[in-house]
Amino acid sequence: MSSDTEKHHALLSGLKSAMGKGDGSFEQAVTSAFEHVFEHLDRLNSHVSVGGRDGEDRPLKDGDSSTLR
Repeated sequence: MSSDTEKHHALLSGLKSAMGKGDGSFEQAVTSAFEHVFEHLDRLNSHVSVGGRDGEDRPLKDGDSSTLR
């Protein structure tokens, strides 16, 4: 199993085990899950945006989908 898949399983497990505890552990699990989602989005964005991490959008080329932004 890839380390990313293992991370996904660990995040889901953490969310499930923290539900309903009322001690702040669920909020921490949600924060960890979203941080991982944002890592994925950052990697995806670096592959589709020539503008880079500074947020500069490149002009769409013929055939480009605006939904990739």
